[in-house]
Amino acid sequence: MTSNISIIKRLYKDYTIKHLNKIIIAIIFSVFVAASTSGIAYLLDPAIEKIFIEKDRTLKYLIPLLIILAFTTKGISLYIAKVIMINVSQELKAGVQKDMIKSLISSDTKFIDSAHTGKFISNLTMDVNMLVNLISTALLNIFKDSLSLIGLLTVMFYQNWKLSMIAIIMIPLATFFARSLGKRMNKASIQAMDKSSLFTTRLVEIFKNHKLIKIFQQETHENIRSTKDINELKNKIIKMTVIFNRNAPIMETLTGIMIGGLLFYSGILIESGELEVNNFFSFLAAMMLAYQPVRSLAGLNIAISQGITAAKRVLPIIDLVNEVQDDQSLPNLIIKEGSIVFEGIDFQYGNEEKKVLKSADLNIEGGKMTALVGLSGAGKSTILNLIPRFYDPNLGKIFIDNQSIHEVNIYSLRKNISLVSQETTLFDDTVRNNIAYAKLDASNEEIIIAAKNSHADEFIQKLPNGYETIIGENGVRLSGGEKQRLSIARAMLKKSSIILLDEATSSLDSDTEEKIQNAISLLTKNKTTVVIAHRLSTILNANMIYVVKEGKIITSGKHEELLSSSKTYKNFYEKQLKRN
Repeated sequence: MTSNISIIKRLYKDYTIKHLNKIIIAIIFSVFVAASTSGIAYLLDPAIEKIFIEKDRTLKYLIPLLIILAFTTKGISLYIAKVIMINVSQELKAGVQKDMIKSLISSDTKFIDSAHTGKFISNLTMDVNMLVNLISTALLNIFKDSLSLIGLLTVMFYQNWKLSMIAIIMIPLATFFARSLGKRMNKASIQAMDKSSLFTTRLVEIFKNHKLIKIFQQETHENIRSTKDINELKNKIIKMTVIFNRNAPIMETLTGIMIGGLLFYSGILIESGELEVNNFFSFLAAMMLAYQPVRSLAGLNIAISQGITAAKRVLPIIDLVNEVQDDQSLPNLIIKEGSIVFEGIDFQYGNEEKKVLKSADLNIEGGKMTALVGLSGAGKSTILNLIPRFYDPNLGKIFIDNQSIHEVNIYSLRKNISLVSQETTLFDDTVRNNIAYAKLDASNEEIIIAAKNSHADEFIQKLPNGYETIIGENGVRLSGGEKQRLSIARAMLKKSSIILLDEATSSLDSDTEEKIQNAISLLTKNKTTVVIAHRLSTILNANMIYVVKEGKIITSGKHEELLSSSKTYKNFYEKQLKRN
């Protein structure tokens, strides 16, 4: 219980308090709703007595006008209160989503890699909606319905306290059933949200791997899997909805029992002269009007349970504490030569027992090209990822120009590093904006120079709208070589001292490959370059080659030296020779 209270306090402190003025105004209008609702019930007493019994000509017109005014006041006040809270709820939703996105963007690469995309999408949509419903809609309903119920109960007791006591007995019963349903509803909603996140992940995978599905002719297989996921999600939602709607027959039955009992007892009171007919109708109207707020308050437990459950999923994302910490008080990295040194580096992913790197030592000379060669899974990519601190080693230290990269701020570290990966990352935006991503304030001239130097300008000019052409999600409208040239142009625009290069040009035609190699040569000239070498030309031109095997640096040297001294390197080189 304490945990739930602390969550509610946290939501109030971080989000609700910012909109307190608007919420107070909505509550004030809720008072008008409650007062007008109670007024409607109360006016039925004099209406029946003065109009039908005493036939008062003056009140014949006045009381109906007052009833119309009460209904109008109720409608307008309810409209204003709801509009205000809709605005508040959307502001709250945007605030929570902004905090989540900010946290996810700044989170560790390790965290993003270890989670399903669908989970985050579900958190950002379903969970946030439930959370917002808790701190806005539920909040309004608590005040609106509680005040309305208090006002209507006042009218009921004014008319007859005995009948009112019978009606009040039914309220705890309704609350009891609602709480019981709430627990089951909470469990069902958690299952539905989990299934929804898995389904979203499946959709992302289908869109991402669409070509793969077609080439391996697995449409039927994916349809079967998707149908299974859809059916499971459907069943979970049906279960959740069924549980939620169980509240209706219970409440209707309780209402029927209450009204039937009250009618029976009212007949006895009227016969004994303890109750007038006009008092009874006023009481009955108040009780019938009280039905909606009682039902709403009884079902509020479900909304609260769902909201708290959603908060328990959302808040940990907002509160993420990164393993790779950026301390802005640390000094800036100062690049002079750009030399990089690995000392006794051990690394493993997550809770995996297998070490990807084992006591790795590297001495990368500044302003020169250093190649990493080895079989897939040897640890080459991990070495690249450790330099910009996408990950931190479990043991050992990394230095750039004798400065520990863990003792400088990350911003200054990454400012001096560019990455060109074999998995080119582009945005569904214009060519210009994709290049300018490296330097958002870059001039048009700077962008064009970078494009020309990367041999990208020649194909950009042929695009429908040139530099303003939208290239589609991850550059779907471009060839592999065109994507790479844009990636290189982006790196050129950044003008970093250190270049990390995962070379992948083996699948390109000779003309495109030559252009990319020329672009890479220009990009890496006089820059500290660490390259995962796939090409013979890169291996041959490297100033130093490190041979990586099963997480260890087994040897290093120049090409000619390694050919004669390392059997592993010789075998690797001969395989590359055959491929070329």
